[in-house]
Amino acid sequence: MRKYLKFYIDGHWVPPETPKQISVINPASEEVCGYISAGSIVDVNRAVTAAKRAFVTFSRTSREERIELLQRVLAEFRKRLGHFGKAVTEEMGSPASLADEAHVPSGILYLNAGIEDLKTFKFEEDRGTTRIVKEPIGVCGMITPWNWPISQLVCKVVPALATGCTMVVKPSEQAPFSAYIWAEVMDAAGVPAGVFNMINGLGPEVGAAIASHPGIDMVSFTGSTRAGIEVARAAAATIKRVTQELGGKSPNIILEDADFETAVSHGVRSVMSNSGQSCNAPTRMLVPTTRMEEAAAIAKRVAEVTTVGDPNDGVSIGPVVNRSQWEKIQRLIQVGVDEGATLVTGGVGRPVGTGKGFYVKPTVFANVKNHMTIAREEIFGPVLSILSYENIDQAVEIANDTEYGLAAYISGSDTKTIRVVASQLRAGQVSINGGGDATAPFGGYKLSGNGREVGEYGFHEYLEIKAVLGYGSKPTAK
Repeated sequence: MRKYLKFYIDGHWVPPETPKQISVINPASEEVCGYISAGSIVDVNRAVTAAKRAFVTFSRTSREERIELLQRVLAEFRKRLGHFGKAVTEEMGSPASLADEAHVPSGILYLNAGIEDLKTFKFEEDRGTTRIVKEPIGVCGMITPWNWPISQLVCKVVPALATGCTMVVKPSEQAPFSAYIWAEVMDAAGVPAGVFNMINGLGPEVGAAIASHPGIDMVSFTGSTRAGIEVARAAAATIKRVTQELGGKSPNIILEDADFETAVSHGVRSVMSNSGQSCNAPTRMLVPTTRMEEAAAIAKRVAEVTTVGDPNDGVSIGPVVNRSQWEKIQRLIQVGVDEGATLVTGGVGRPVGTGKGFYVKPTVFANVKNHMTIAREEIFGPVLSILSYENIDQAVEIANDTEYGLAAYISGSDTKTIRVVASQLRAGQVSINGGGDATAPFGGYKLSGNGREVGEYGFHEYLEIKAVLGYGSKPTAK
């Protein structure tokens, strides 16, 4: 039983202002596996005060000092890999293999990438007699999600440290364990007091307090579009910058000349991974009308060998994060049936062999129309919708006919055609034939958010731009 009841503020572990606790539920067992404290506006005020004080000196550190700091953080992170993996599995149900091979290593990747980007990033440049200076924006509020808990935390903290910002973090109360271990890493690495502060609590209380706080200069939020809208509303009164990575309903266009076995199989596995709890999952598969039956048969085969169960038992996918998510997914699967989509495999109810735990059957629908609920709403579970198109123009039209725009996927053999299609898709990332780059800028169009995370482009969100006019002018003679 984990008990993480203190907050990390101004370089110290401190008790909350009010001793109110939140239970953390293990989604594989539906039992309480730990407790965290519920913060309040008073705790946020304390953290912001510490962060503002620390910003005065940390914002003036050199590039070399911040590189050295990030290297120390990386060294301490490596010492705790096993602890992070166990925490992610326990808090959100990730299979141990996925936690150890994807969730946790992403932290190393983001740290290494941040260090390398910082070495060459241009904080100053001259344009004629004007000097353009990129300065740290100030105190940053960070609200992180439960579906990739350590990954999303690290990809926010790294650019903030790299650019000289200080921060106040609120992890998801659904998956707070790995964030607590991260705070221990920051402490062990010798991050200066007040630079990193972490408070646990509920979104409507701590999250809202961070978003609306006049002492916070920007907010970086990852989560649902609904919650992102509330964060933006809370932040509006103080005119702070808000960057958001929100929901998705990503299209996966499989062209007529693609290797169907490979493309469909990869698409199904990508949807099922992490129990479908990835905002960029390719949940709308688009195939030529004449290939629908073939695609459905391949998808059925792949989905039915996707093992579901205890995340410590070597399964493909574990549970979804909590009861409310499980109930939402069950409701949407039933809606898919009721609206006339063809249920290829899966369906409502728990998979055979599972008892307690928020387990969902790997589910595939075929003959889905883009107006159907399962093609419009983000289900956030292991559910794939297969849609048909008559020609490439219609495929692009269907792909873009969504309020989201986080990611898109294309498979095919003709490079020219693929590139033309990619240029027409309204999405922040487009993956061609399974191509991946974890250090590429990540973020979306439309209701999928604004701003970008990761790498050099992620740095820009934490910087203000100052133009110093006449910087290069020669002094006027007296």
